[in-house]
Amino acid sequence: ASLDDIQLPPGFVIEEYADVPNARSLAMGDNGTLFVSNRKGRSVFAVVENDDGSTRTIELLDGMKTPNGIAFHEGDLYVAEIDRVFRYANIEDNLDSAPAGELLKIDLPSDRHHGWRYIGFGPDGKLYISIGAPCNICDERDYAQIIRVDVEGSNRETYAAGVRNSVGFTWHPDTEELWFTDNGRDMLGDDIPPCELNRAPRQGLHFGYPYCHGNEITDPRFGKEEDCANYTAPAQELGPHVAPLGVKFYTGAMFPAEYHKQVFVAEHGSWNRSRKIGYRVSLVRLDGNQAVSYEPFAFGWLQGESVSGRPVDLIVKDDGSLLVSDDFSGKIYRISYIGNAE
Repeated sequence: ASLDDIQLPPGFVIEEYADVPNARSLAMGDNGTLFVSNRKGRSVFAVVENDDGSTRTIELLDGMKTPNGIAFHEGDLYVAEIDRVFRYANIEDNLDSAPAGELLKIDLPSDRHHGWRYIGFGPDGKLYISIGAPCNICDERDYAQIIRVDVEGSNRETYAAGVRNSVGFTWHPDTEELWFTDNGRDMLGDDIPPCELNRAPRQGLHFGYPYCHGNEITDPRFGKEEDCANYTAPAQELGPHVAPLGVKFYTGAMFPAEYHKQVFVAEHGSWNRSRKIGYRVSLVRLDGNQAVSYEPFAFGWLQGESVSGRPVDLIVKDDGSLLVSDDFSGKIYRISYIGNAE
């Protein structure tokens, strides 16, 4: 299917930016290198822009195991396998021959179920790591949380608990609060529970899993004795089974002002549903910390029950355009605003 199927608000255009096999998480280097991980493959890629605006894709690392999580911090690239995190020093000066990775001392579980990591550096300079539940629904200690460690891997602490499987988080550009997506549990039918966009204004909050889902759905197995009011409700309930992954605040200057500091969410798309849903980039509009609307922004990768793409992660480029990874078609897309130009 072609990008002609993709619908966007008036004035926006989408184009192919790069080819990257099984393109998953995105990280941007200081010099404009786009780093792209994959989950089903064994590689990490670097996408470099040529002088004419075209791109070339470099296979930076290979032979890795499920290298889904990547982050860039102070010149170094961090890559998370399921149970290990490596640092590659001074990476943008070594794109054609990556240095050996330095293994950080972080004890991570090796379960493959929800085991692919998402990582990112917060405004506090710490490395945040998602640890998904090793199941659809279970109550397991030391899982279903987002942890943080210092840059060397020590001083580990739980930042947010009750998080089933977050494969995307980011920080508000002004308040520096953590916002993250969470994938709702399966096997309760087509329409419950919702997936979630969450806000963690401080450390130590519990977001309900496995006892409560969405605003007030108690889990039939683990929630019978629970009051959902005791847990932190989502900032916005998302669609059921849409599988929200990447999330970013729009901080560029290219899009119209109404998009500034609003939230884009990459919805990878459902599998546990009789009719597919998701397969789009959605927009959550905020008034302060309050979500006031949730609407599709870029959609059309789902035509009937036929799928042509699955958005995974998002990043705002320095020119203000929005890059979107797609692990289904192995592409990076670029969404730009051109206004009324034809």
